[in-house]
Amino acid sequence: MNMDLKNHKILTFACDACKTVTLHVPSKLDAVKYIGRVNLKECFKSANLIHSSDPDFQILEDGSVYTTNAILLSSAKRSFTILLSNTETQEEKKILVLLEQQTKVLRKRRSQEKVLIRAKRRWAPIPCSVSENSLGPFPLFLQQIQSDTAQNYTIYYSISGPGVDKEPLNLFYVERDTGNLFCTRPVDREMYPSFELVAFATTKDGYTPEYPLTLLIRIEDENDNFPIFTETTYIFNVTENCRVGTTVGQVCATDKDEPDTLHTRLMYSIIEQLPASPTLFFMQPATGVITTTSSRLDREVTDKYQLKIKVQDMDGQYFGLQTTATCIINIGDVNDNLPTFNRLSYEVSVEENRVDVEILRVAVTDKDLINTANWRANYTILKGNENGNFKIVTDPKTNEGVLCVVKPLNYEEKQEMTLQISVVNEAPNFASSRSTGSMATVTVRVKNQDEGPECRPAVQIVRIKENVPVSTKDIGYKAHDPETNSSSGIRYEKLSDPEGWVSVDENSGSITILRSLDREAKTIRNGIYNITILASDEGKRTCTGTLGIILEDVNDNGPFIPERTVIMCKTVMSSAEIVAVDPDEPTHGPPFDFSLEGVSDSEVLRMWRLTKMNDTAARLSYLNDPQFGRYTVPVRVADRLGQSLVTQLDVMLCDCVTRSDCKIPSPLRTAKGLMLGKWAVLAILLGIALLFCVLFTLVCGATGAAKKPKVFPDDLAQQNLIVSNTEAPGDDKVYSTNGFTTHTAGGFTQGICSTPGSGVKNGGQETIEMVKGGQTIESCQEAGHHHTLGSCKGGGQHTLDSCRGGQVEADNCRYAYSDWYTYTQPRLGEKVQQCNQDNSHTHAQDYVRTYNYEGKGSAAGSVGCCSERQEEDGLEFLDHLEPKFRTLAEACMKR
Repeated sequence: MNMDLKNHKILTFACDACKTVTLHVPSKLDAVKYIGRVNLKECFKSANLIHSSDPDFQILEDGSVYTTNAILLSSAKRSFTILLSNTETQEEKKILVLLEQQTKVLRKRRSQEKVLIRAKRRWAPIPCSVSENSLGPFPLFLQQIQSDTAQNYTIYYSISGPGVDKEPLNLFYVERDTGNLFCTRPVDREMYPSFELVAFATTKDGYTPEYPLTLLIRIEDENDNFPIFTETTYIFNVTENCRVGTTVGQVCATDKDEPDTLHTRLMYSIIEQLPASPTLFFMQPATGVITTTSSRLDREVTDKYQLKIKVQDMDGQYFGLQTTATCIINIGDVNDNLPTFNRLSYEVSVEENRVDVEILRVAVTDKDLINTANWRANYTILKGNENGNFKIVTDPKTNEGVLCVVKPLNYEEKQEMTLQISVVNEAPNFASSRSTGSMATVTVRVKNQDEGPECRPAVQIVRIKENVPVSTKDIGYKAHDPETNSSSGIRYEKLSDPEGWVSVDENSGSITILRSLDREAKTIRNGIYNITILASDEGKRTCTGTLGIILEDVNDNGPFIPERTVIMCKTVMSSAEIVAVDPDEPTHGPPFDFSLEGVSDSEVLRMWRLTKMNDTAARLSYLNDPQFGRYTVPVRVADRLGQSLVTQLDVMLCDCVTRSDCKIPSPLRTAKGLMLGKWAVLAILLGIALLFCVLFTLVCGATGAAKKPKVFPDDLAQQNLIVSNTEAPGDDKVYSTNGFTTHTAGGFTQGICSTPGSGVKNGGQETIEMVKGGQTIESCQEAGHHHTLGSCKGGGQHTLDSCRGGQVEADNCRYAYSDWYTYTQPRLGEKVQQCNQDNSHTHAQDYVRTYNYEGKGSAAGSVGCCSERQEEDGLEFLDHLEPKFRTLAEACMKR
């Protein structure tokens, strides 16, 4: 209890108090009794929650105060608090209401008014109605509204709402003192079906002792609106021959009068039908649905009906309001009429051999709707067209059947033909979809025509062996006259004979062989040789045929090798595959037998060997390591029946990697076929001058050898002379990288310590000797010195100083090529490893290539990154020189 008082004090402190309101009331108050009004807006305009501290009193939103229970004031005064709050802003205010008894006023009124108590409550909704379109007199009294509080107070009455202070304005008003309610003018119910007014009873000082009274005024309907159809003209469709009771369509009307009354209860009916007879339609009175009453609708008789229809309210009674409209019913077509031929039989004639020609048009009659599927005709030939000579189509414009000849007729075979044709519609028939339709007969007579000879069949075949002797005769080609079915009187002429092998007899068409036949000729296709023959009769009418001669194969061709040039790159291959072919048929062909042609002790058998691979190929390989060059190898190939042929193979042994690089010079071609330009002549002259300089240097060195110690050249690898008997291009020269000098070694036959002819053949292998001026390689190595060939960057030269001045016997100056390779390869590799490196020891992209094959067409030239030669124009011809000249040019020019 203390906590509640504390909270009440806090709430009172937090709320703002508005001014106190005093209400004068009787000592006894009935339940739901109006006792006065409090101006809530003046205290708290934004309040959305109203609460009374005393449950015996209720406060409405307009500030009206009502009792909730019957109250008897025991004392002269009683009070309660109205709490106003805003739930959004949490703001609250309160109003203190004091109730005081009105003892003096009541005594005064009791003294003046004898009877103050009424037996019946007079403040409640009273039913009230006004007839629409009322004729008055206006203002028209409606009723009186009264409040029982008029016993105690002076009451003023007022109303508000539609018809008073809202549209329609001033239609109703009430007398302030009496409560009499009046209507000022007629009302249209369709516009205002009813009015809901609010009546008020207030005292002189503005208080409302009664709740606001809701007063409903209903406008009573009058049948003042005609029913109206939704459309002025209705259009429906129904097919002919439909069943009885088929729905045609539905009409609809509206009435603005009050629903669910006689004023809006409508009745539909058909007033008139055109054509009037027979009556075919019925309308449902309540729904307006139109149905058929007969199945005799026939579009071919009447394709459209017009109905005059009526709708009437008051359930169709004679005094009801009515409206009429028009209904048009179109009768749709069905295929209930079959097309029929205008004639049942036709006769026509046509010349034989004519094709794609129109010979007859047939017409039909169809009563169905034109240009529809029910009217369009489809024609069919039922009998007489077994050979497919005729066809019949429909002309879309006239619907006629057009009979045409599509395959030539032959008078000699048949002079008269009878066709049976029928016609049906595109759409199935209404009565039966399987109807065969109407039929007619067409008799076609074929006219004879002199058509000349016939070449039938167009291609005739004869078989002749290809080895038959010249002047052999055969039956040849035969044409015949279709009139007599014989070949008499027909002349023959040869139009085409590609090889000129035969002649054609003018009278009989037989052929005679003029030349030897060859089944392997180019004009033979699939073993058949075609000759074109022209046949003519006495009237110069002609036909053309083909005589196909099948040449029967004989074994008259030996197998041969089509690829007669065989290239072998010795560095990468030791054999080559050869393939033989036989123009004869397979029965006279593989498997083949390969053999070398030659006597037992011939050079061919000692150098070459054949190994069979399969039925048509063999492998050719060399023996005893022959020299580079061109060889002729005769190979005999025999077929399965022993027919053989020798093919002379041109075998080229090359120092190459790919076959396209193999080029063996021909002396005749070099001497006559090469035209030397100015740069080539200059290269030759420079080469000759260089040779003289080298010879002069060697002579001077030999003369002073007894007086001065022999000094090794700065570049050991470049001053050793290599003797070689190899004439292949590129094997007798040494290329240098950047900083090295290029010298030719193959041009010398002896060196300082060597003797002429030091190069010796042994067992077919080449021995290349290294000649060194005065000392051997080994003697330099034993001295413990390390030598290099030079640096691409620094350009420095190192010589073998420790080896100078020594005398060495000439026999010690000979070394095999393998020794030279063993000595120079690691040192040359070490120097080349350092060639063209940057600070990060990274080599150029084209820094080194394999010696024996540097590739073809390199953009960097022959020595890659170490070349100092700049690109020059006009030297392209040097790339196409013969091997000997190319060797000399490469030695003389700095490339």
